[in-house]
Amino acid sequence: MTQAENKPSDKSGEDFGALDEKQLPIPAGFGPLFRSSPLLDLLGPIYGKGSGADLVIGLRVAVKHTNSRGTVHGGVLAAIADVTLGYVTAFSSDPPRRLVTASLTVDYMGSARAGDWIEARVERSKAGKTLAFANCWITAGETQIARASAVFSVSA
Repeated sequence: MTQAENKPSDKSGEDFGALDEKQLPIPAGFGPLFRSSPLLDLLGPIYGKGSGADLVIGLRVAVKHTNSRGTVHGGVLAAIADVTLGYVTAFSSDPPRRLVTASLTVDYMGSARAGDWIEARVERSKAGKTLAFANCWITAGETQIARASAVFSVSA
């Protein structure tokens, strides 16, 4: 971030300061996520497509989601992973499971920039009586940028 302008930029000096999440279209099939929270309201808008085990969560990366290098912050990816893993695991049953995240592991393998569309998809979810497990990928276009796995405590 250049201190004089207080705007994110990359090494080439490209200015990302004017880009926000409302300027680019949202992919077909996505709409506002069916459930929110104060944190998701702050991060959002967050979008969803499908339901239950087929839920995909998407986010248009905005300047507010980036670090000083102009790439999406790892904490944003971790939050998206946690929400996706939890929502898919919880809402894959009727009635929905009550879950609390016990462990979240994120492996970062790429990045996204302001303007990119990212999606999180759960690859596998399994729930027992006291614990539930899930894995997901976060992609930017066709590129996998993060892999996450979570363990949830199932409460009655």
